[in-house]
Amino acid sequence: MPQPERENYLNKHYGVWSWLLTTDHKRIALLYLISITFFFFIGGFFALLIRLELLTPAGDLVQADTYNKLFTMHGMVMVFFFLIPSIPAVLGNFLVPMMIGAKDLAFPRINLLSWYLYIIGGVMMLHCMLTGGVDTGWTFYAPFATNFTNTKIVEAALAIFVAGFSSILTGLNFVVTIHRMRAPGMTWSRLPLFIWAHYATSIIQLLGTPVIAVTIVLVACERALHLGIFDPKLGGDPLLFQHLFWFYSHPAVYIMILPAMGVVTEIIACFSRKRIFGYSFVAFSSIAIAVFGFLVWAHHMFVAGMSVYAALVFSLLSYAVAVPSAIKVFNWTATLYKGSIHYDAPMLYAFGFLGLFTIGGLTGLFLAALGINVHVTDTYFVVAHFHYIMVGGAVMGYLGGMHFWWPKISGKLYPEGWARLAALIVFIGFNLTFFPQFLLGYMGMPRRYYDYSHMPEFQILNVLSTAGATVLGVGYLLPMIYFLWSMRYGKPAPDNPWNAAGLEWKTPSPPPTFNFDEEPVVTWEAYNYEQLDAPSKEEVPVAR
Repeated sequence: MPQPERENYLNKHYGVWSWLLTTDHKRIALLYLISITFFFFIGGFFALLIRLELLTPAGDLVQADTYNKLFTMHGMVMVFFFLIPSIPAVLGNFLVPMMIGAKDLAFPRINLLSWYLYIIGGVMMLHCMLTGGVDTGWTFYAPFATNFTNTKIVEAALAIFVAGFSSILTGLNFVVTIHRMRAPGMTWSRLPLFIWAHYATSIIQLLGTPVIAVTIVLVACERALHLGIFDPKLGGDPLLFQHLFWFYSHPAVYIMILPAMGVVTEIIACFSRKRIFGYSFVAFSSIAIAVFGFLVWAHHMFVAGMSVYAALVFSLLSYAVAVPSAIKVFNWTATLYKGSIHYDAPMLYAFGFLGLFTIGGLTGLFLAALGINVHVTDTYFVVAHFHYIMVGGAVMGYLGGMHFWWPKISGKLYPEGWARLAALIVFIGFNLTFFPQFLLGYMGMPRRYYDYSHMPEFQILNVLSTAGATVLGVGYLLPMIYFLWSMRYGKPAPDNPWNAAGLEWKTPSPPPTFNFDEEPVVTWEAYNYEQLDAPSKEEVPVAR
């Protein structure tokens, strides 16, 4: 006689309305997962068109103004509708309450509202794309954006403005939940480092996002009402826009990368079967990154006309912000040292993250040096650098986290062999796409050019880059295919397939609606792998 299916958050209620009106943080995480995957593939489609245009030196696929719209819409969609919400809104929403022993987030209805705001912003951005697009670059630089272009600036600005409130509400929810809803015994020194990373991220979301929201409103006001805010003819200052924009947009890089660091910490501890080396240093380095991140924005403006003294100060601070990031990398490496390492798919993504983020971070030091910055600003060197951080780092962390927690999210196991292959393809495809761009940039190829027929020597590296983008696209498609396949055909996942530490693994897979039948009491330190492995090495079945 077949066993009745255990009640969980997926089968508790059925029907479209049960999803669209849910206040369950786990269901809202899945709504975000579907939404951001949709936008990821739209942004990826634009990227593919950009790479196809650059396959030949002549601008023979699209016109110049269409090319400007392609890289603008690629940047806006990827930054505001994929990278910033990806890990916090999907994995953060799903895991933060479970990791601290709470039944839900502090404000479940506000959590649902944040998804609706994201969707409203996304629909506005789609409408903007379908009715003409934007051609300013994702940075909206004034005075071009305020005076000289006739594309859909105001609509795109309002779309990002609305989506920004989604980010603010998510950060608010996380901060209050982490402060007020931890289980008994879950002290600050016992919090998973994933929670520390999201706490630091939430601080940036709360303090930084209102700045970009106000800045974008000022751009819309200047266009609509002809106020003299950024226009020098009316007494405005175009540099003011850059200061305001980068005051948010540099910390936004840490909104993308800090959660990925939290994911990688969890994966490395689990698959090396060791307590994280220097727990408190890793925790406080997250907070240090959030604080320092607000002090370095002007390194994006070294060629914009600031004083040499100010440039030296920002250069020094830009070197300083590398220190907490380096602490994390060294501590991860020390954790791996003499660990019992298992090369499962999440660990392969974590290794990929380590390599790519390190290259991205080191090339950031090149850009913090005034002399080199002047040489490589607005070249493909900068494009390669921020893709190594934002795609090589954030997306690797996101995919690693999706593979690590997928058995908990879906209750099913994915095919491990395919997952390892996908991790390898993504790593190879990524390096083949973006490493040639470091060489292109150093040789002097400017970014945002659609026609480089006056410098045909750059073609071979661009062909390599386009070939890599094709490989990378295959690598990104594979996980989507086998995750969907596993929902129907995957083997049922045990409650703790990796024998991992953490409260989220003490719930069934998939978890019930309110996570825990009774409030857990925490009596152990974080990452207690020596206790997990010592008594019953033979008895615990671990999915490998």
